[in-house]
Amino acid sequence: MKSLSLKLDDKIFDEAEELTSKLKLARNRYINEAVNIYNLYNKRKLLKKQLMKESNMTSKDSMDILHEFEKLID
Repeated sequence: MKSLSLKLDDKIFDEAEELTSKLKLARNRYINEAVNIYNLYNKRKLLKKQLMKESNMTSKDSMDILHEFEKLID
């Protein structure tokens, strides 16, 4: 496990403290879970961007193939 120094805005810290006490959760556990959720969110966002890029790259080829199939049917 890595240790780090973290500077939070006062408002964010106060909200986190309030929530951790209500949830009966250690501050460290709360921050770890928050970072994990944020990592998952950003991985999905990057994956979506990559899929959109690849989809756009293949769309012209797909349309060309579709037109070729249509010619064969006619």
